[in-house]
Amino acid sequence: MLTDQTDIPLAERAAHLRTAIVRTARRLRQEAAAEASGLTPTSVAALATIERHGPLTPSEIAAIERVKRPTITRTLRCLEREGLIDRAPDPEDGRSALVSVNGAGRERLRRLRGRKNAYLARRMKDLTAAEVETLGRAAEILERIREGDRG
Repeated sequence: MLTDQTDIPLAERAAHLRTAIVRTARRLRQEAAAEASGLTPTSVAALATIERHGPLTPSEIAAIERVKRPTITRTLRCLEREGLIDRAPDPEDGRSALVSVNGAGRERLRRLRGRKNAYLARRMKDLTAAEVETLGRAAEILERIREGDRG
């Protein structure tokens, strides 16, 4: 039986939404684990950030990912070891480097995203058109909430 949604406190709705997001994100990470072999979720996130915004300095990556510089230093070492990024001297600061995703990194991200997208598509195929539309709208709203976090 459906409950009257207007009677549910905002904090309770937020808790339910958070739980659904966390569980879905965990399942997506599990789905992509074979492709992510050798990479942590932090490494995958940093690689995607570099692809989206790069080339970047390590400090810029740390700021975008909201982690400390030593964390990004370790993460970049991992990505280099996996052969997924390239470094070039920063023309504006000789003490720093610009990090960019190379072809192998772009391919790894493509495969990771493909596995995650395929998982969601399989799970969504039995939904109604209205439910799929609702999920699309929810994705837009979640993006807007996330964008409000920047700053």
